[in-house]
Amino acid sequence: MPEFTALFATSQMQIIVWLVLADVVLGIVSALVRKDFSFRKLGNFMHGHMLGYVFGFAVVELVGQALPTFSLLVQVVFYLVVIVLAVSVLRNLGRFGLPVPAFFNR
Repeated sequence: MPEFTALFATSQMQIIVWLVLADVVLGIVSALVRKDFSFRKLGNFMHGHMLGYVFGFAVVELVGQALPTFSLLVQVVFYLVVIVLAVSVLRNLGRFGLPVPAFFNR
């Protein structure tokens, strides 16, 4: 079991978790400001982000450790996840009126 917890101690996983937390907090504040907050939406959001990104990357990282030939795949998946989460954070910042490029709002 220590190997599994070690997956969450890597700098890549910490970056993903911090981006997810930033996205969640900005999404909640944005929904509260728009008076559109719902615990059901929060549950769906957390289910998708936490399971999809955090645990999904942990599985990819495990595969990369077990099969070193897939180590490049771990890096590619990490960058893709960071890009997706960064766009989501920017989209949430755009809801506050901050200027973001229009293609982030698609």
